[in-house]
Amino acid sequence: MAIRDWPEDARPREKLLHQGAAALTDAELVAVFLRTGVTGKSAVDLGRELIQRFGGLGKLCRADRRAACAAPGIGAAKYAQLAAVMEMARRTLAEDMRAGDALTSPDAVRDYLRLILRDKEYEVFCCVFLDAQHRVLATEELFRGTLTQTSVYPREIVKRALAHNAAALVIAHNHPSGVAEPSQADRQLTRHLAEALALVDVRVLDHFIVAGPVALSFREAGHL
Repeated sequence: MAIRDWPEDARPREKLLHQGAAALTDAELVAVFLRTGVTGKSAVDLGRELIQRFGGLGKLCRADRRAACAAPGIGAAKYAQLAAVMEMARRTLAEDMRAGDALTSPDAVRDYLRLILRDKEYEVFCCVFLDAQHRVLATEELFRGTLTQTSVYPREIVKRALAHNAAALVIAHNHPSGVAEPSQADRQLTRHLAEALALVDVRVLDHFIVAGPVALSFREAGHL
C-alpha cells in the first residue's frame, strides 16, 4: 500500500509535522528524505531496507558516493542531498563548538570530533586550536596513518599552534579498530605534546579518542 493511502496520522511526513522528528523511526526518517518508494515498496519499506543494507542509519548517511548510488532508490541526486545534509550537520556542530568555551561545553567538541572522525578507515590526527578564552580559532587535520597507526610530529603541531596564535588546543585521533581505550603510545604522545607545547605557553586541554560512536576524553578518564 502506498503511503498516501495510509491513515494521515501514520504517514511519516504528517507524523513529523504533528509530533516532531524525534517521534519517527529511523525508517520513517529515511522515508521523509526519499519522498517516494520503488515498485512494490513504500518509502518506509525502502528506508528500512537501506538501513539494513548499510548496517545502520549512521552508516547509510555516511556512505560514499559509489555505495550510495548503487543502492535502490538513491541515485546521484539523492546522494547529493544526503551529502549536503551531512555537511550541514558538520557545520552546525562546528558553529556550536566555536560559540562556546571548549572547557565548559565539552559535548559540542565531542560531538563534532565524533562526526568527523568516527567512520574513517585509517587513523587521523587533528587539532582544535583555541584562544585565551578557549574559543575555537581553527580545526585542522594534521596527520593521516594506516589502519593501526599514525606518525605524529610534535614540532609540526607547535608550528601550527604558533601560526594560529593559539593559547590552548584540544587534540584528537580515531581508532578504526573500534576500541576507544588509549594505548601506552597514546598516553606517551599526549605527555610529549603537552611538554612541547608548554615550552611556547600553549596548553593541551584534552585529548579525545574516537572509536565508532564513542569519544573518550583523556581529561575525564584521568589521563591528563
